Amino acid sequence: MLGISKPVQRLGSACRSIPRSGAWAILACLAMAAAALAASLIVPAGAVQAQGAGAPSPHAHLGVASCAGSTCHGHSVPDGTPVRQDELRLWQDESSPAGAHSRAYRVILEPRGQGIVRRLGLDSAGVQRECLGCHASPGSSKVSDGVDCETCHGAAGSWISTHYTVGATYRRDLSQGMTDLVSPRARARVCLDCHLSGDGEGQFIYHRIMAAGHPRISFELDLFSTLQQHWNEDADYLQRKGTKTNSMRMWAVGQAEAVNRSLSLFSEPARAVDGIFPEFTFYDCQSCHRRIYDGDDAHVTAIPNPGRPIHPGMPPYQDENMIMLLAAARVAAPDLAGPFEARSKAFHAAMGQGRTQAVTAGQALRQTANALADRFASASFSRAQTFSIMETIAGDAIATRFTDYEGSVQSVMAIDTLLNGMVNQGMVSAEAAGNLRIQINQAYAAVKEPNSFQPLVFRHALQDAVSSIRSLR
Repeated sequence: MLGISKPVQRLGSACRSIPRSGAWAILACLAMAAAALAASLIVPAGAVQAQGAGAPSPHAHLGVASCAGSTCHGHSVPDGTPVRQDELRLWQDESSPAGAHSRAYRVILEPRGQGIVRRLGLDSAGVQRECLGCHASPGSSKVSDGVDCETCHGAAGSWISTHYTVGATYRRDLSQGMTDLVSPRARARVCLDCHLSGDGEGQFIYHRIMAAGHPRISFELDLFSTLQQHWNEDADYLQRKGTKTNSMRMWAVGQAEAVNRSLSLFSEPARAVDGIFPEFTFYDCQSCHRRIYDGDDAHVTAIPNPGRPIHPGMPPYQDENMIMLLAAARVAAPDLAGPFEARSKAFHAAMGQGRTQAVTAGQALRQTANALADRFASASFSRAQTFSIMETIAGDAIATRFTDYEGSVQSVMAIDTLLNGMVNQGMVSAEAAGNLRIQINQAYAAVKEPNSFQPLVFRHALQDAVSSIRSLR
C-alpha cells in the first residue's frame, strides 16, 4: 500500500544520519505538537482482511488491517522486495516520531487531552466533531488506529484489489484513486489538513482550542515527512516512482502551499469570526502574548517589521510561511519575487482597512503563491541556489522580518531542512554538515522558549549558523 522500496541500503534522510542532539528533540516536539500526537494500539500482523470475501465498495476506508499482512506491510523486519514490508512496525513505533501518526487518538484520552476536552465543554459527540478530523482517519470505524495509512494514501476501497496483484505499478494505483504523495503539491495539501488546518470537519484549529491547551500549529513539509519516513529511496523506488525526493523542492513547495491554504481559509466567511471576535488563529501569537508593562517604566517591546505596514497595536497576520516563500522566490523565481512581496505588504496593509479589502488582497496574494508553487514543483534547486536561499533567509532584507517567535522558528527549520536536503542530494557530505551542528543548535536554542525569545539575539545566532554553512561552498 505504501510507495516504498527494497532495503538494499536504507538511505534515509540526513535528519537521521547527522547527530542532532538538542535540535532533534526540538524538531520532534514541533512536529508532534503540530498534530498533537501521542500513543496507540499495536495491530496484529495476522489481522488481514480476507481476500475474496467480497470486493470493497469504491472509496471505502478499509483500515490498517487491510495492509498488515506479513507478506504485505506487516513484516517484522525490513527485508521485503520491492518495499521494506515492515511499514506497519514503523507506523506503530512507540519510541520515535516515525510512529506518531498511530498514536494520534490516544492523546485525547490522556491528561492533557482530557483537560482540553473539559475546558471546551465537549461531550463525546463534541470530541468527534472537533477532534477526530485530525486525531483519527476520516471514514475509519476504528478511531483507536489514529492517523492510519489511508489518511495519507487515500481510501483503499478503489485501488487495493489491484495494488497487491502481480505487476502492479504506482501509476496504476494512482489511476485507481491512490493519493500521489510523490507530488510535492499533493503531499503538502494532505499534510496541511491537520498540520495547519483544513476544510473537513474537525480540521480547523480555532484559537479557542489553543487557548484550551492545544499545541501551537506549525508546518514544515520536508521536515515532517522525514520524521515520518518509512520508505527507502533506492533503485527500486526510483524505478517505480520515476523520481527521488528533492528535499529543497519539497520545502519550497510546502511554503507556497501553506500560504495558499492559510489565505484560502481566511477568505471563508465561516472562518472569519468566533462569536463577536475575529478568529485569532490567523494572527501572530506573540504580537499579543507579550508581557504587559503599566507604569512609569513602561516600554514597548515590539520591534517594527518592514514586511508588515500596519499600525502598532494591530495584531499582524501569521506570516512565517510568507517570509520563507519570499526568500525562496528571490533566488529561484526572481521575476515573481517582486509581485509576491508587493502583494504580501498590500495584504498586511489591507488588514487595517476592513475584511472586504483584506480578502481581496489575500486572493491576489494567493495567485502569486500558486504561481510560485507551480514554478517550484518543477525546479531542480541547485547547490548554488540552495546556499543562496539560506543566505537570503539570514540576510538583512529577510532577517529584519523575524520580529516574532513563529517566523523565527520557521527560519531555523528552513536552514536545517535545506542543509539536510543538500546532504541527501549528495551536494554536501554528512560529515561536513554534522560539523556545523553546534552553530545550528545555537540557533535552535534561541527559539527554544517563546517567553524568553529575543529577536536581536536570535538574528545574531541565525547569521552565525549561516556564516558557518557558507564555508561549505
